[in-house]
Amino acid sequence: MRTLIENLDALFLVDNDDTILRNASVVLEGKRIADVGPAAEVAGRHDRASFDTIMDGRQRALCPGFIDTHVHLSETLSRGVFPDNLNTRAWVFNWAKPFYAHIDREDEYWGALLGICEMLRSGTTCFLDMGSQFDPAHVVDAIEQSGIRGITGRHAADNRPRDIPPGWSEEMMRHHFFDDAETALAALEDCVHRFNGRADGRIRCWVNIEGKEPCSLELHVGARALAERLGVGTTYHLATSIEEARICEKNHGAWPVSRIQAAGGLGSNLVIAHCVAVNDDDLDALSAGDVKVAFCPCSSLKLGKGASAIGRYKEMLDRGITVGLGTDGVSAAGNLNLMRQMHIVSGLFKDAHIDPDAVGARKALRMATIEAAGALLWDDEIGSIEVGKQADFILFDTDHIEWTPYHDPLQTLVYSASVNSIVETWVAGRALYRGGRINSLDEADTKRKARERAAAAVRRAGLADVQTAAAAVTQLYDEGN
Repeated sequence: MRTLIENLDALFLVDNDDTILRNASVVLEGKRIADVGPAAEVAGRHDRASFDTIMDGRQRALCPGFIDTHVHLSETLSRGVFPDNLNTRAWVFNWAKPFYAHIDREDEYWGALLGICEMLRSGTTCFLDMGSQFDPAHVVDAIEQSGIRGITGRHAADNRPRDIPPGWSEEMMRHHFFDDAETALAALEDCVHRFNGRADGRIRCWVNIEGKEPCSLELHVGARALAERLGVGTTYHLATSIEEARICEKNHGAWPVSRIQAAGGLGSNLVIAHCVAVNDDDLDALSAGDVKVAFCPCSSLKLGKGASAIGRYKEMLDRGITVGLGTDGVSAAGNLNLMRQMHIVSGLFKDAHIDPDAVGARKALRMATIEAAGALLWDDEIGSIEVGKQADFILFDTDHIEWTPYHDPLQTLVYSASVNSIVETWVAGRALYRGGRINSLDEADTKRKARERAAAAVRRAGLADVQTAAAAVTQLYDEGN
C-alpha cells in the first residue's frame, strides 16, 4: 500500500536539526515512511500512478506521534475519584492502593481500552505503561486490538507492609507483592518471554516494578540487570517526592537515586518515573549511568511534587540526560494528554528559573517525540519523520481557529494548539483516529463499560465514603520494613 500525503502546510521532522518544512510531502509504503521532503522534490521522484492513495495535505500540519514515557492504564477507571489535596505518599498508600485492591482483570482491560481511546484522540501513538496488577495478557490484548504501539509489563513489588493498611486487601497483597525479589523476577522474565514482540513488534514487554518503598533494593537492582540480559528496558517510580527522599535518607543513609547507584543498579535501559527529588550527587549518577527520566508535569502540579521548586529537570537537560514527557495516570494527572504536558514544560522552568530561554517550544516537542522514543529504546524506529521509520504521526487542521493565523508552526503547535485541532492519528501506516472517531475500537461501548465498571469498583473500595482529612497523611514505610 503506497500513500502520498502532498502539499502539507507544515511538516515537523524533529530530526537532528529540528527541521520544519513548508509545502512538503510524505510517502508511505505500508507501515513505514518511504520519502519525505519539499513537495516539488517528492513529486519529481515518484510516478503519481504508483500510489494507491493520494491525500491532500493543504491546511494540514504533520508531526511525529507523541510518545508517553509514563502512564498507568490500570488507573484509568479512577478519574476524578481521589481528592486533589493529597501529597504523593498519601495519594499512593491511602487512595491508589485501595482502588487497586478492588479492581479485577476485566476492569483493567476496559480501563486500558478507555485510556488508549483518550491517547489516540490526543495524538499519542506509543506509550510506556507501568503494567498490570495481574498477568498482563488482558492489557496486551487491549493494545493489540486498538492498533496503538506500546510497552507494558507486570507491575511488581516485594516489600510487603507488616500489617495490611486500611483499604488494602489480602487478595491485593497476594497478587501485588511477591514473596521475594527472586520470585518477582522469575514472573517478570516469564512475561517478557510471553509478550515481548507481540503484534509484529508493535507491543513490547519490559521488566517493570513499582519501585521506591514497596520494592527491596535487591528487586530494584535485579530488575535492571534482568532487563539488560533480556535485551529490554525497565521502569519504576523513584525520588517521587521530597518526603520519599527524606525517609530514604533516614532509613538508608542516602537519597533514592544515590542509594540505587551505590548498589550498581543504574544503567541506560532504566527509565525512572518522576525523579523530582534529586541532589547534585544524584545528577552525577544519572548522567554517568545514562539513565532516562520520565517527567510528568500534570501529576507534579496536581500532587504538589515540587517540579518548579526542587525539580532539577533543567539541569538534567543541560547535562544531556534524556528526559521524556509522561502523563502518569488519569487520577494523578487528570488526563492522558501529552499536548498539555508539552505546554506546561515549555514554560514551567522559564518561570521557575526566571529564564526565558529555559526549555521552550523546541525542547518540549522533542521531549514528547524523539527524546521520549530514546527513553523507550525505540528511537531507531519512531519519534521523528525520517525515511525508514514507522509511519506514526499526527495531522493537525491548520484552518482551525487555534492555527489562524500562524507564522511560526512550532510556537503555534506548542503554545496555541490543543487536541481540538488534531484530525488524524496514524500508527504503523494506519489511521486509527480520523473523522472524529476511533476506527479500531468501539468507543461508545468502551465508554459504557468503563462507566459501569468504574462505579462498581469505587463502591467496592468504599472510596466515596472515605474521610479526606484522615486519609491525607500516612506513616507507612516511615521506619523501613
